[in-house]
Amino acid sequence: MTHRSEAQALAPGHHQMNKHLPRVISDEERAVFLRDGVVCLRGVFDDEWIELLKAGLQKNLEAPGARSRIYDRTDDGLFFLYDSDNWQQIPEYEEFVYQSPCAQIAAELLEAESVHFFFEAVFVRSRGVTFPTPWHQDEPYWSVEGMDTVSIWKPLVPVERQSALAFVPGSHRWPTRYRQADFAVLNPDGQEGVDTVSFEGDDWEPFPDIESNRDKYEVVSWEMAPGDCVAFNGRMIHGGSGALSPNRELRVFNTQWLGDDVRVRFKPHGMDPDHSDKMRSGGMQTGDRLNSDIYPRLPVT
Repeated sequence: MTHRSEAQALAPGHHQMNKHLPRVISDEERAVFLRDGVVCLRGVFDDEWIELLKAGLQKNLEAPGARSRIYDRTDDGLFFLYDSDNWQQIPEYEEFVYQSPCAQIAAELLEAESVHFFFEAVFVRSRGVTFPTPWHQDEPYWSVEGMDTVSIWKPLVPVERQSALAFVPGSHRWPTRYRQADFAVLNPDGQEGVDTVSFEGDDWEPFPDIESNRDKYEVVSWEMAPGDCVAFNGRMIHGGSGALSPNRELRVFNTQWLGDDVRVRFKPHGMDPDHSDKMRSGGMQTGDRLNSDIYPRLPVT
């Protein structure tokens, strides 16, 4: 693998990448993603990428970032940790962003020539944690808006279907604006400065009870191995994961990629993670395209 330092000599916005996928993304997989908003891709990351991210995640756990938080903590020391946007502080993460096949996967699914990298997020659950992820959509929380988005949820350990992230196929095209959960309340340590959102008012409909009606909503999830990933649209309804077996932990590295129709949008109900300060420092305002110096635009040739 070639570290990004060798790519810095390239023109701004054009970084060298190792874009070789272990296999081709099929026409069928692209069609499933466009239709359902989610697709499970098997064997698209080699072992070297898994080991690289494991090393990066260990550094992340030893020195959590400013956005880190605990979503759940039990009396016997089990926890569910979330952290994001540390890719410029952790060399392994940065190398993965620029050199791994991730950008190529996102671009092929979006049928685009290039994609912006938005941010990374990590999810770490101790062995046996059963705290479920609330059902939600990602894009309402983000400081951008657009249909052309791909999140790539990649486990670094084997995942049983019962503890994998679950999805409602086709929900990325539903027109309803749902009242999302405020993840800031999932804060057993009482951390200050956690991003909050308030989806109150007449514009937001109550969220459907998906957990009690999984068959009705045709909920899907997959047993997964390191090297597999789930790629999904930012407007997909997802959640419901948890229920780890007593001998299982969960470690996930998730990257967010943005396509051609995505624009900056600062939202009055709040944003999580809130990138508005970072965006304004780069001269971005609502309605603008993303600044490629801050959110790298990676071409796929």
